[in-house]
Parts: sequence; C-alpha cells; structure tokens
Amino acid sequence: MVANLQEEYNKTNIQDIIDQLENDLVGLVPVKRRIKEIAALLLVQRLRKNLGLGLNSSAVGLHMSFTGSPGTGKTEVATRMADILFKLGYIRKGHLITVTRDDLVGQYIGHTAPKTKEVLKQAMGGVLFIDEAYYLYKPDNERDYGSEAIEILLQVMENQREDLVVILAGYKERMDTFYESNPGLSSRVANHIEFPDYTPQELILIGRMILQEQQYKMTQEAELALLEYITKRSQMPLFANARTISNAIDTARMKHANRMFNSGDRVLTKSDLVTIEVEDIRQSSLFSEVL
Repeated sequence: MVANLQEEYNKTNIQDIIDQLENDLVGLVPVKRRIKEIAALLLVQRLRKNLGLGLNSSAVGLHMSFTGSPGTGKTEVATRMADILFKLGYIRKGHLITVTRDDLVGQYIGHTAPKTKEVLKQAMGGVLFIDEAYYLYKPDNERDYGSEAIEILLQVMENQREDLVVILAGYKERMDTFYESNPGLSSRVANHIEFPDYTPQELILIGRMILQEQQYKMTQEAELALLEYITKRSQMPLFANARTISNAIDTARMKHANRMFNSGDRVLTKSDLVTIEVEDIRQSSLFSEVL
C-alpha cells in the first residue's frame, strides 16, 4: 500500500483556505499554526482510513474551544475551520451557525429543549459556534435552564459527533471555570485554541485594511492619532480589539463626512473625499476625557 500525501492534499483544495487565513487575517500566528496542525492531522487520518488503517482506533476529536478577548477573530477562524472540515469530508454541508445563550435557553419550563434541539437541527452537517458559552451555566440560579441545554448538547456532541462539530468560545478565564464545572463538556473538547490580543501595530494594520476596503486612506498624522487612540482605549473597559478599531474607523468616517459637508463652497477633490485627516480621529470623545 502506498499513499501520496501531497496528492491527497491537493485534491482537497484546502490550501486556498490556508492562504486566505494568512493573507486576510492580521497576526494570530499561533492560531494559524494550530489550524494548520489540525488540518494536517485530519488529512492524515482521512488517508489512513482510505487505506484501511486505524479502523479500530478512536476517531479524531473535532469539537473545539476558542478562547480570547472579543474582536480577536474567533468567529472568522471558525468560518474557515468549517470550510476545511467540509473540504476534508468531515462534515456534510460546511455551514456555520453562530449562537449565544439566548438562542438555546428558554425562560420557562419546557421551553429550553425545543429551542436547543431546533438550533442543533439547523447546525447538523456543519459547525455550531456557541459564543460566550459560559453563560449557559449559572449554578447560583436554581431556576435557570442552561443546564438543560448543556445536557442536550452533551448528548449530541457524543452521539452525533460525525455529523456536527461544536466550537465553544469566550474569555479564557471564564471558559476554564466553565469546563471545570462541566467535566462532561471538557472531556469532549479535543482542540483548545487561544486567540491572543492584537498588538497596537497589528490594530493599525487592521485599520488600514478596513479603510482600503472602503476606498479611504489615512494621513501619517491621522495614523499616529489612531495609534494614540488605541493605546488609551486598550486601557479602558470593553476594549474589543479589531471590533473597537472598526468602530473607531466608522466614527472617523462620519467626522470626515461632516467636515466635507461643512467645507462651504470649496470644490472638493478626490483626495479630499478619500482622506482621513488627524482631526477626524482626534474628534473622538476619548481625547477629551480625562483618564
């Protein structure tokens, strides 16, 4: 028996997805490396199966845990992971369903089970991404029905693991506590991937990419002001990495538009209409607050 791993790899076309991860997502080096490792393991396992090897061994665990701060690319990477699993033949459809506690847990007796089962039905053949999964478990509230959703989820993760991949996501510290309180879940999650916060320089690059997609650009002075914004904002509550930068860019665009509108009778050039100036950044309320 012989096997050409490179030939098998080329058949899957997953290199396109790997390339997209590298090119489209800034930073996240350890995450990208881990995704490649998982893809390699799954490819080898598929090849072994095709050759009749390891048929009596346990299947590769596909359920995953993505931990990290908001805005670090967890949902985006989950989408790419669904594509990889589909191309490798581990899921039938390759779609991603993103949910939170509110989509799974009901507010009264008898409401949770049908809600959870309906979500699972929609996700079958693909990937179910549960964001802030720790909110499913509220041990201090005797009337909370999150534990019922967890029990149903556990059954499906075990008994239908060949037709559904579950990714649990959230802050690392809270997820660690969540797993400690729910050993059944922890034992079913084979792949743990931690998403690091972006550096200020990486966030600047993300800002550039967002503006480029929208056919804008920043002056050097505006970029320095954005870097100052990032430095200050990252020390405040509810900082959400790329999401925060996207919001900052949206605000700057509104300030820019207002500046254009108030420019009087001056003829506006193309450069005027596409250039974010330092004042568009510094009009943020953050610069007027006393930290």
